[in-house]
Amino acid sequence: MELTYTAEQRAFREEVRAWMAASVPAQPLQSFDCEEGFRQHRAWEANLNEGRWGMVTWPKELGGRGCDLIEWLIFEEEYYRAGAPARVNQNGIFLLGPTLMEFGTAAQQERFLPKMATGEEIWAQGWSEPNAGSDMAAIRCRAERKGDVYVINGQKTWSTRAVWADWLFGLFRSDPQSSRHHGLTFILLPLNSPGITVRPIPQLNGLPGFAEIFFDDVEVPVENVLGGEGMGWHVAMSTAGFERGLMLRSPARFQETARRLVQLYLANREQADLDPAIGEAVMRAWMDAEAYTLNTYMTASRLVKGGRIGPESSTNKIFWSELDQRMHETALSILGLRGELLPHAPDAGDVDHWLDGFLFAQAGPIYAGTNEIQRNIIAERMLGMPRA
Repeated sequence: MELTYTAEQRAFREEVRAWMAASVPAQPLQSFDCEEGFRQHRAWEANLNEGRWGMVTWPKELGGRGCDLIEWLIFEEEYYRAGAPARVNQNGIFLLGPTLMEFGTAAQQERFLPKMATGEEIWAQGWSEPNAGSDMAAIRCRAERKGDVYVINGQKTWSTRAVWADWLFGLFRSDPQSSRHHGLTFILLPLNSPGITVRPIPQLNGLPGFAEIFFDDVEVPVENVLGGEGMGWHVAMSTAGFERGLMLRSPARFQETARRLVQLYLANREQADLDPAIGEAVMRAWMDAEAYTLNTYMTASRLVKGGRIGPESSTNKIFWSELDQRMHETALSILGLRGELLPHAPDAGDVDHWLDGFLFAQAGPIYAGTNEIQRNIIAERMLGMPRA
């Protein structure tokens, strides 16, 4: 399969490349898992929005460029090629944003999307609970309707970006008599609401990339429901489809990692103690990154023609998360003991990128639904089994 681009697409690529060359910070930003880094990344989102690059697929009237998904993939390739900062509002722009486009009212779209694009409002996820991780149908956090508000009680955990985020989207059980996928409602709520307590969860590197959130009689207006009461599972599956199947992990991310891995191997292949099998692992990683790219272009082309993301999003999620793990494990195998240096250690050189990436990649088979759950979904679809 060979990708060919139209003259308009090639011109778009040149425009993106020129803007990135002029705008990407010369020095890397601090991690957005620390307070100062979060502030720096929020400012970068505002800078992107000024150039109308915040979310290129959104309509122009909502701060985007009205690009199709092929152009979005081109944008992502140039974004990663330029070494631009990671997107601190990825929960919002890549997950909730497309879901709002599909299920939100005109008032909700007008209220939330522009501030999401500028980085003025950063979003956290509210999926997992202590007894409901990848199995979101086991959610118990309650949302009781009382007149014009829902009163929320319960707990969420492993909420990405929640320590310094402004808003949260999540699933809540609005029908106390329901079970599993029924009786769930998708609700948007500000994290500064009275009754909310956010408790940071340190990662292996000590930074609070996640948080647990406690809700004690938190009141949320009914107009903050997305998709209608009791329709939460249907709405959330659309969000999860974007997370697992296309937008959260663009192929450019893995192409860039594969490119760096090849460079690392070429710079170290003369080491006497380097396992000859590592060269094959590097080649396989590069090939898999390219295969994922071609598959994503195929999916994007289908969506541009009016198709939808289906259960194949589970297959995609398994593939990219395990590819990410293999690439970083291979890099640390090349580096040997140097790869175990802590970030910013003396003489660490470029190993920071690989160690931090390795630590994050270990969570890949867990977040966005564990790979074990995704394999169950694939098996159910192959066998034609209905979900409870």
